[in-house]
Amino acid sequence: MNQALPSQDPEKVMHSIIQRIATGPELSKDISQEEARLGMQAILEGKIDPVRAGIFFIALRMKRETMDENKGILDAILEATDRATADVDEVVDIADPYDGYNRCLPAAPFLPALLAELGVPAVNHGLDAVGPKYGVTARHVLHAAGVPVDLSPAQAAQRLSDPALGWAYVDQKQFNPRLHDLIDLRVRMIKRQAMTTIETENKPIVGRKRTHFVTGYVHKPYPPIYAQLARHAGFDSALIVRGVEGGVIPSLRQPGKATYFQDRGEEIEMDINPADLGIEQTVRAVPLPDDLPKSDRAGDEVAIMVDVQATAQAAARAGLAALKGEKGPTYDSLVLAGALILHHVGRAKTPREGADQVRAALDSGRAAARVR
Repeated sequence: MNQALPSQDPEKVMHSIIQRIATGPELSKDISQEEARLGMQAILEGKIDPVRAGIFFIALRMKRETMDENKGILDAILEATDRATADVDEVVDIADPYDGYNRCLPAAPFLPALLAELGVPAVNHGLDAVGPKYGVTARHVLHAAGVPVDLSPAQAAQRLSDPALGWAYVDQKQFNPRLHDLIDLRVRMIKRQAMTTIETENKPIVGRKRTHFVTGYVHKPYPPIYAQLARHAGFDSALIVRGVEGGVIPSLRQPGKATYFQDRGEEIEMDINPADLGIEQTVRAVPLPDDLPKSDRAGDEVAIMVDVQATAQAAARAGLAALKGEKGPTYDSLVLAGALILHHVGRAKTPREGADQVRAALDSGRAAARVR
């Protein structure tokens, strides 16, 4: 049983929570969804000392967050979000890893422009840098490609509503500045915690009728967690892909898995085989160029130290070339992920049909004109 909170005073609420969740592996107690919401809300509003805020997150992680606790934290994050509705019926929300990539060139930043060319308004979101990887993010790549990365949610929604564009990037600093303000605390905590799992389900841009969530994962326990949180956030459907570096693009050279749900129903697992879509690659993802400069960051045992800006520029060049029809791993990455998304949202009867649609769009070169 959860202990009743002594009052709604934020400091007293947090004191009560920490007393229960931070008592060791055998004695720690779970808290309710409402308690988790109140605790996270107080942290977002700057009413909790950073030391106590850090204890809150680390203690939850050490005892393992319950789904109710995750939902409560998500509730507070959703309440703090500046959200906009685009003047379109459906939106695909692409949440690639917020901590970015450091083993390959990311191709996913260009998925929204490709989907828009195929008549599917799409948005991707993220931030500049966060742990544990501090890798190359969608923001870095799109900025290198000349795309505005500091739009308000309203401005981003306007881009989705423009038939000549149909897509946008929106940054956490714009749609949830209070959450973004916690990055320094997260840096000091070092390890992954609940925000890392939950922040991708912020839902900054929605459609008039339906909003579809697309994200990736690495570790097997995460699909049901992401699915439950996506339903709780109000997404109408979700496609959760076991992707390279936790992204939305599966391996290009071997069979993979994805989990999905439709109409907020139960999740279903599906197999993915790139060969079935006509993809024959010897690499898992877009390889890093050999001539990339290395970073001089030291003391990080997680990240491979690529130079972020140089890597982002290389990814931007590869992405724009693929949108103009240049064949290669980036092209195939967009075919694979684009086909899965088109099939998921009902724009293609099969993934193979989706792959054919994507190739036609890429070979036309028209999607490249949307990157501006």
